[in-house]
Amino acid sequence: MDKEFTTVSIPTSLHKKIEEAIRGTEIGSVSAYIVKVVRESLSKEQEAKEVFSKEDEEKVKERLKALGYID
Repeated sequence: MDKEFTTVSIPTSLHKKIEEAIRGTEIGSVSAYIVKVVRESLSKEQEAKEVFSKEDEEKVKERLKALGYID
């Protein structure tokens, strides 16, 4: 986990909703919840960008060439 932090402002109403949502869970704070959610979101975004590995992409290109779709 990073050792440096910065402050991010969120609406008070959202903060209260998060507090209610995490009450009784293992998540210890609103900040911890936000970090968890943002990391998951960025991870999913990254996974979506990496649909094909470079190796997979090369295999597809070779197959398309063999089928005559690309030169």
